[in-house]
Amino acid sequence: MKHEAEFRIRCKDAERIYASVSPETVSEVNPRSRVSCYMEGAETCVLCVKADDIPAMRAALNMWLRLVNVAGEMQELIHES
Repeated sequence: MKHEAEFRIRCKDAERIYASVSPETVSEVNPRSRVSCYMEGAETCVLCVKADDIPAMRAALNMWLRLVNVAGEMQELIHES
């Protein structure tokens, strides 16, 4: 894979975000990209995206960052309730 992006999501809900996003890394969505997700400590979720080319990277980032965003928004809604 030629291109790589790594994101560290630091927040008190990092473990919950990880728990909601990591199962999606098991199934291959696009053969031109790979994603891994892991925890660094209790408050940092790391998302690593690798891709063969720029269009594949863009597509993968759009999908994965949207999933992380939705997971974070759901945690905000839960905290408000």
